[in-house]
Amino acid sequence: MEYNYSDELKARLKRIEGQVRGVLRLMDEGKSCKDVVSQLSAVRNASDRAIAQIVAENLQQCILDEQKTGGDTSKLVKQAVELLVKSR
Repeated sequence: MEYNYSDELKARLKRIEGQVRGVLRLMDEGKSCKDVVSQLSAVRNASDRAIAQIVAENLQQCILDEQKTGGDTSKLVKQAVELLVKSR
């Protein structure tokens, strides 16, 4: 199966990339641990949201595909939940 990721999702990841560069800049500037950790926390939260969006969009498409063939969608939901849990 080929996956098509939305431009919105790609833009979200580019923002995360910018946040990571910002963290590196803070480190280069010798900013406090509190400032660096605060920004890293923002990066983690943003990446968690991106992961959730990817899993949700993929799950939606997989369920639609599975329903077309009359398959059991409960297995797909379980796999998606496991993927989200593993990502933390």
